[in-house]
Amino acid sequence: MDIDWPDLCELDSATLLAAYKSRHLSPVDVVRAALDRCTKVQDALNAFTYIDFDGALTAAKASEKRWRNGKPLSLIDGIPTTLKDIFHVEGWSVRYGSMTTPGTPSNQDAPSVSRLREAGAVFIGQTAAPEYSWKTVTDSPAFGVTRNPWDPTCTPGGSSGGAAVAAACGAGVLHLGTDGGGSIRIPASFTGVFGLKPSHGRVPVYPPSSFGTVAHIGPITRTVADAAAMLGVLSGRDLRDWTQPPMAFPNVSLAPFTWRGKRIGYWRTPCIGNVDSQVATAIEATLVGLEAAGASVTEMRLPYQDELLEMYNRHWYIGAANLLTSISTRNHANLDPGLLRAATVGRRYSGVERLEAEVWRNRYGSAMDNLLSDFDFIMSPSVPILPFEVGRDVPRSSDAKSWTEWCSFSFPINLSQQPACSVPCGLSKEGLPIGLQIIGSRGADSDVLSAALCYERAFPDRLIRLKGAWRGIGAV
Repeated sequence: MDIDWPDLCELDSATLLAAYKSRHLSPVDVVRAALDRCTKVQDALNAFTYIDFDGALTAAKASEKRWRNGKPLSLIDGIPTTLKDIFHVEGWSVRYGSMTTPGTPSNQDAPSVSRLREAGAVFIGQTAAPEYSWKTVTDSPAFGVTRNPWDPTCTPGGSSGGAAVAAACGAGVLHLGTDGGGSIRIPASFTGVFGLKPSHGRVPVYPPSSFGTVAHIGPITRTVADAAAMLGVLSGRDLRDWTQPPMAFPNVSLAPFTWRGKRIGYWRTPCIGNVDSQVATAIEATLVGLEAAGASVTEMRLPYQDELLEMYNRHWYIGAANLLTSISTRNHANLDPGLLRAATVGRRYSGVERLEAEVWRNRYGSAMDNLLSDFDFIMSPSVPILPFEVGRDVPRSSDAKSWTEWCSFSFPINLSQQPACSVPCGLSKEGLPIGLQIIGSRGADSDVLSAALCYERAFPDRLIRLKGAWRGIGAV
């Protein structure tokens, strides 16, 4: 079977595995194509901080040998995979997008990286993030600005912006990101791909995040099935992460699904700010379609919605202050000024105010668990606005004072720790992607993935294909 390299970069993991098994394709061919695409994406959009040409080809050759012997390690063996520049990878330098990091190679893998490596994933490169992933756009002092493939004058969002750009452009199939306030879902929405923030604790976090238990690890991919395959590998207990529950989560699976009889809560109004009219129109058109398929849709608000921004700010900005304690004061001048300002805000809170926020969070989290016993899913825009100009933390036309104010559909779900995904929901009149957020009960990651897969199949006109994003690179 002859497939030229641009087509190789558009294939999903299931198609690749079938081709590996039949020997119509080799992991070496696929990884070479992915590396070539990485180079082009890097030149145009600055999505990577490191591309491991030699290591990737060595791993691909090992995978090729396993497939020839009929002994693949898993359902992602030989699949090109990227890792955000925040994960420890043995032999790679983790820079966190910062001029303050030494660039010393790590001597061990983070748990999530180790699970992917043991499953035979081929690591092709590190993706860009803002400094220490502190905000939801992607630019950093060490690596500069990452651009959106749909319009390179716009941001792809963040903090997993490089991963989302790589996914949209076919520079790899599986992409590992983090989400502390929307950092998977926001760039997935802004670049027209799929992103999942799993239930907190499903994927082990180590080293611990300076921002505490609002931080999650999850997949960014072009398809729901790819994300499910990746999450199945990532899931599990690791004793280095004390915040994980001692009991196992249910296994990840994609089950038969119908919208008939499903109860959907429509979270229409964010806790701060307004929703762009084009975003609202796209989301509501989808909900009409779900009602036609048999679901019931009820407009609702989140519990304690008016308190959530302050609750989150106390967690996040104190986390920034905590982060700064690990960086020598002589290096502070090299940090993103916005990160320094965030840490300054964090220092103003007292210990009592931080503990008070934990009490608020417990009350809110319990109320969210109860709410999701009344609804099968909550749906909302992934982001209330469209992608905006690169080099800014908030849109030029916005009244928002910080990124948290335009991320008002994402950060509340970090506080309550439910699984939530962003699925593509069409394009604006300017040709910019819009995302729909699907939120499920804690532990019900498979339900969210099954619902997203059903959506993906039922609304193909709302999905955005790679070729659209790839054409955007030519505008740089």
